[in-house]
Amino acid sequence: MKTVKLFFLWVIVSFSFFSCKAQQPKTFKEEFIPADTTVSITQNSFSIDYLMGKFDPATHPDFVVIPALYRDEEIRYIRKDVLGAFIKMYDAAAQLGIYLKIRSATRNFENQKRIWENKWTGRTILEDNVNAATQIHNDIDRAKKILQFSSMPGSSRHHWGTDIDINSFINSWFESGEGLKLYEWMSTYASKFGFCQPYTKQEIGGRTGYFEEKWHWSYMPVSGKLTAMATEQLTNQMISGFLGAETAKEIDVVKKYILGIGPSCLQSK
Repeated sequence: MKTVKLFFLWVIVSFSFFSCKAQQPKTFKEEFIPADTTVSITQNSFSIDYLMGKFDPATHPDFVVIPALYRDEEIRYIRKDVLGAFIKMYDAAAQLGIYLKIRSATRNFENQKRIWENKWTGRTILEDNVNAATQIHNDIDRAKKILQFSSMPGSSRHHWGTDIDINSFINSWFESGEGLKLYEWMSTYASKFGFCQPYTKQEIGGRTGYFEEKWHWSYMPVSGKLTAMATEQLTNQMISGFLGAETAKEIDVVKKYILGIGPSCLQSK
């Protein structure tokens, strides 16, 4: 009788073990990482107007509204190919309890102009509580100060529909707890889905321009082509049509800011 009881106990334990093992979810490595992130877009398919954000993403055929699951409460637009890659990355991260939330995506020229001019005129106080209009009287210094937080219209990677800001706009959030877990995952796996971090620490590769932004990620299969186009065709003289635009040439916005990105985002596919 004792032998029979031990046998049934062994059967129950064995069944529980194999049942639990069978129910364990597959890791995202097996199931979610795409074999290829290449997209069939040629550099010649983009215009200078596109590069500078002079279009409406709400009516552009390559753009779509980001579904509510993947963004904050504001309606946002993104390229269709970028959204597809992001959803795969979102699903992969979610397998480990890491949830990516898009908090900024496409901003066209007019949107960026509004942001810039509000800061230029002092209607919007800068993120470090400086009023650029009343506290900084030299135009070059004022432009450089605003550039710590915002791009000049016509020069933002957010014009392209390839770049997203996720979860938080504060670097320190990504340095502990939930934020650190998310950033470490992105640093390890985002490239598998085609994404890179444009604004790394400035000491990495002697990068110039914007300060580090741990929240900002770019879809390289498309943004790499646009970066190459900016390198070859965009000039500081083209950065115009807003208050303070005359400072772009002296600051050298194209070289120091548009092209002042981390090494991983300079490798075109």
